[in-house]
Amino acid sequence: MNQDYIIADEWSILEKGFDKENVTASESIFSIGNGYMGQRANFEETYSGETFQGSYIGGIYYPDKTRVGWWKNGYPEYFAKVLNAPNWIGIDVKINRRSLDLSQCKVNDFERKLNMKGGVLTRSFTAELSGGEQIKVCVTRFLSLNFNELGVIKYDITPLNFDGEIEYIPYIDAGIMNEDANYDEFFWEILRFEEEKNEAYILSKTLKTEFHVCTGMKIEFLLNDYFIELPYETHKEDKKIAFNYKTDVKKGDTFSICKYGGYTQSMNHPKEELIFALEKLLQKASIIGFYDLLQKQKDAWKKIWETADVVIDGDIKAQQAIRFNIFHLNQTYLGEDSRLNIGPKGFTGEKYGGSTYWDTEAYCIPFYMSTKDKNVAKNLLLYRYHQLDKAIENAEKLGFKNGAALYPMVTMNGEECHNEWEITFEEIHRNGAMIYAIYNYVNYTGDYSYIPQYGMEVMIAVSRFWHQRATFSKAKDQYVILGVTGPNEYENNINNNFYTNYLAKWTIDYTLKNLEILKEDYPDDFERIIQKTHLNQLELDEWNKVSNGLYFPYSDEYEVYLQQDNFLDKELISTDKLPASERPINQKWSWDRILRSVYIKQADVLQGVYFFENHFKQKSIERHFNFYEPFTVHESSLSPCVHSILAAKINKMNKAYEMYLRTSRLDLDDYNHEVHEGLHITSMAGTWLSIVQGFGGMRNFNDKLSFAPQIPKEWKSYSFKINYRGRTLKVFKDHKGCKFTNESDKPINIFIHGKDFKVAPKTMIEL
Repeated sequence: MNQDYIIADEWSILEKGFDKENVTASESIFSIGNGYMGQRANFEETYSGETFQGSYIGGIYYPDKTRVGWWKNGYPEYFAKVLNAPNWIGIDVKINRRSLDLSQCKVNDFERKLNMKGGVLTRSFTAELSGGEQIKVCVTRFLSLNFNELGVIKYDITPLNFDGEIEYIPYIDAGIMNEDANYDEFFWEILRFEEEKNEAYILSKTLKTEFHVCTGMKIEFLLNDYFIELPYETHKEDKKIAFNYKTDVKKGDTFSICKYGGYTQSMNHPKEELIFALEKLLQKASIIGFYDLLQKQKDAWKKIWETADVVIDGDIKAQQAIRFNIFHLNQTYLGEDSRLNIGPKGFTGEKYGGSTYWDTEAYCIPFYMSTKDKNVAKNLLLYRYHQLDKAIENAEKLGFKNGAALYPMVTMNGEECHNEWEITFEEIHRNGAMIYAIYNYVNYTGDYSYIPQYGMEVMIAVSRFWHQRATFSKAKDQYVILGVTGPNEYENNINNNFYTNYLAKWTIDYTLKNLEILKEDYPDDFERIIQKTHLNQLELDEWNKVSNGLYFPYSDEYEVYLQQDNFLDKELISTDKLPASERPINQKWSWDRILRSVYIKQADVLQGVYFFENHFKQKSIERHFNFYEPFTVHESSLSPCVHSILAAKINKMNKAYEMYLRTSRLDLDDYNHEVHEGLHITSMAGTWLSIVQGFGGMRNFNDKLSFAPQIPKEWKSYSFKINYRGRTLKVFKDHKGCKFTNESDKPINIFIHGKDFKVAPKTMIEL
């Protein structure tokens, strides 16, 4: 596959020329979504070449039985699968009874465009079929932000050198299987077909989880943009229903099909009303019409971009990349439903199965807090609050007691459903990310009410886990945490991972501090929580003992915290000594060799330095970065962004820019040779962080919003906006200086390079 076939453009993802080798990669890159559902950019018409059909509905999953380990105590019984949903986009095309198939005909002038400004996918080409017929095809598709159960397709065909018969065969197909099914099972049961004039519906349900889904389509036709009526034949199969329309078309005329489709499902409607609800929606869509729906779509995206956009002048690839990342984050999650979350692949593929990882808490929440209303981020926190009982159950399965909670590594409903033991059981640092997210939210938004209402119960349960997970070492005369995997998954079953231990201590301290605040300022909530959790002073004293006595491995020689106890037993060979032919090591080396090596998959100690930067002096940050970055292979999508931010902090701008490009164009340039499997959605939030926290230097410690803007030499200028406690602040930086504009009606206090400024409403300050 070509690494550089995506054409640089400020507002579009653009592909010109048809290459079969790029099809599955483009299906990922050009994916569309609206927070409720999403789909890969599959062709509507038949395609006999290699393709990965994918449509997905938020929250709909299947508990696929694991292939390994399920007989062991505490092992997850299933691996959650984001379900590949019924396909509603299909429109087979025949020209004089010959099928249109880009894999089998001559294709010219192919162009695919994802218009990020308006949230619209278009595709155009000319094709010559085996009989010599030449046609021009233009296709427009979008998933509506205004009606989140609705998708719209307009498919235009113009004969270029003939008069003849054109046949459209729109269909809905409920017989789609997951590519990643463990046992090649079909996860759906078809319940009912229903058909009306130009409309069809299939009602189906998932096995085991019993989500009911209605998939539907409504069809209209235009000839030269005037509506026409056509007779049709119906073809039904076991899992599919299709309509067959045909008419004679003259050379130069444009024959168009409009297909309104989508899903209703039982999380949002009574099961018995699903068909009626979708029928009503598609009729409404038809009345509004394609062009007005398209305009509404553009208007809705315009509103998103008003706050979310990052503008870069002088580096078109960097500009395209940041908008690509912001665009897909908004396609994946809009924050309206606290039952939904952000999967690592979003709606673009099936890899990683489950919906939610610690990525959401560690990387995504700052993006949504800063670019949207605070309630969007609050819904991400509530997702975990509502799953607290399941997290307690997860801990109980592993032998923990007294309401201790272990949040899952991967989940759909709060149950652990990851099936690699070294991650499922040992990558317990994820528990700390849950509490860090609460801290981050309260610290940024100023909404302290979340802690007494919801957060404290989670904080207590996680603190109980850390207290029970720590062991007292007589040899060290300190508490230790044994048998863990840190963020660096290239080390398993190690002792005293610095990042894990630091999060454990910080979590306990943060919980104790806030219990005192609740006791003083929220006495009713405090009493309610104490009664509910049966917390007492004896237990709190035990927590304090663990926190005050926790061990952190440290090297006096290098003056850095060590990633784990035996890190210095390894051969300290930096990555620049690794031959290119042996990278990525996760594809070239045995797992045994990786585990014995010094190489780090992603930020680990540096993840802690990033989270708790205000706990470290500048010289210490520099030492830790300079020690660990040379051993880091960045084979996790979550790695470059943390390194970019810290590199900017210590004024290594060349490294910061290198890491920015790596995180921002990870999928566009396919650094890891895996984009065909789907995009890296959660790490896209790290791209935004790289600019706002990295180059912009935005921090929010101790209720003080501060900035220390820098600019890469490759750029002329950049700007971004943030929403901070009900105020919109625009930050602009070029090589001459920086500007801060308060676009809201309230004043805002900010620190710029350490100096305090009060920016009046509708006012700009320039430095």
